[in-house]
Amino acid sequence: MRLDKFLSQQLEISRAIAGRELRARRVTVDGEMVRDGAFKLLPEHQVEYDGNVLQQQSGPRYFMLNKPEGYVCSTDDPDHPTVIFFLQEPAAWKLHAAGRLDIDTTGLVLMTDDGQWSHRITSPRHHCEKTYLVTLTSALSGDEEAKFAAGIQLHGEKNQTKPARLEVVSELQVRLTISEGRYHQVKRMFAAVGNHVAALHRERIGDIMLDETLAPGEYRALTGEEIASVGLAR
Repeated sequence: MRLDKFLSQQLEISRAIAGRELRARRVTVDGEMVRDGAFKLLPEHQVEYDGNVLQQQSGPRYFMLNKPEGYVCSTDDPDHPTVIFFLQEPAAWKLHAAGRLDIDTTGLVLMTDDGQWSHRITSPRHHCEKTYLVTLTSALSGDEEAKFAAGIQLHGEKNQTKPARLEVVSELQVRLTISEGRYHQVKRMFAAVGNHVAALHRERIGDIMLDETLAPGEYRALTGEEIASVGLAR
């Protein structure tokens, strides 16, 4: 990779500004001043900008984030803060959410720059399960488990939802597992049975569980086992 392109990505600046920084003698490679933007950067090179090491990306990146309420799952939004705010990573803007959550929904978000990996999560044909802890405004009537297992007819939809598993946690709280990703699906499913979702928290995507040690807004890299589990999902 060209040095000016690398600087542009790492510092989130234009190539022209990267060239200006090089000419200003602010960049070294392996301790030597480099002013040529066309310099070919190799993986073993150590680049420093104003004495600070810039890490080269060695491959695709995978993270889990405990998303708080009030943030959207996009790289840029003119009206709302995005989850990128929490990711203290080089070129964080290159990461995207593998399965978005609504602004008022909390919990597990997977962030990656591996498009094929995220496709295995979001593509309908892979039927990747997602589990949510759902807080309701009204008490359960008692027959929701059977209704959800049979499939729910959503307003404005031609086909029923695929069978979903509902586990009662308390009078006003359930754990719901679905294998689809229709628009506002969980909220619409409960609306279809005469209830209303007061709070929604995603706990699991496929075999990846939200790390209980992560406070809202915190994140960590996925383990090799967690990354590989997505490829094994059916």
